[in-house]
Amino acid sequence: MNEREHNSKREARRDGHQSDPTDRTDRTENPARPTTLRPSGGYRQLRSFQVTTVIYDATVSFCNRFVDKRSRTHDQMVQAARSGRQNIAEGSRASATSSQTELRLVNVARASLDELLLDYEDFLRQRSLPQWAKDDPQAQAVREVGRRHDPTDRSDPTDQSNLVAYAPWLNDADPVVVANAIICLIHQANYLLDRQVASLERGFIREGGYSERLAAARIAERQKQHRTDRTDLAPPPCPRCGKGMVLRTTRKGGRAGSQFWGCPDYPECKGTRQVRKPDGSGGSDRSDRREP
Repeated sequence: MNEREHNSKREARRDGHQSDPTDRTDRTENPARPTTLRPSGGYRQLRSFQVTTVIYDATVSFCNRFVDKRSRTHDQMVQAARSGRQNIAEGSRASATSSQTELRLVNVARASLDELLLDYEDFLRQRSLPQWAKDDPQAQAVREVGRRHDPTDRSDPTDQSNLVAYAPWLNDADPVVVANAIICLIHQANYLLDRQVASLERGFIREGGYSERLAAARIAERQKQHRTDRTDLAPPPCPRCGKGMVLRTTRKGGRAGSQFWGCPDYPECKGTRQVRKPDGSGGSDRSDRREP
């Protein structure tokens, strides 16, 4: 992973941890979180994560077989492949608290795969080895494996079924076959990540970010409490003159800010009552009270 991608990832993490605390793809919702907040996790079920896992494992094998282990290219290719996979997982986890962090990390994954794609193309070009055209029969065969993937399959994604499906190419003794097969996989992963980013952007526009949803949930809760607190505020009759009373607020003294029922004819009539509380208490005759 180059310095630019490292800085982007660091900024994404910083935004995720330092953003305002009040401030898809397929995820498994965390039952411990309120349903009004965003679900997170479930990245193992993402097809993009599964394909990048194959790319990562295949790249480690490719570099060990065909690239000098002492060269910087060996480490760079492995790290780029790892970054493409790990940032999808980190973005999915971060989605619970920051849509911006999730988008940035998914884009870091996309950039890492672009870097890895160039490394494989360089490997072939610098050795005067052929790169498959898009309509090459072997390239089409590799792509067909991805098309046969069942999106409704929820079997354990940690098994080796995906890697085994591409084994005829990835285990070939010819580096041309292996490199070209991985190039096809990178193109598939980039296509999936582009769709994932577009879906995240649409979801953000439609539903807002975490901070907006949290604020909306808070407003709804306050409105609910306000309705509960005021269910018993029907004006009672004045205990002195019988007229419908009005809600007033004490302005001075130890009870400043508290509410009470007062006669609309004050100061001629000084009848008052306590406001009935949600539990039914209060509301007694306080006709000897003088409004401050």
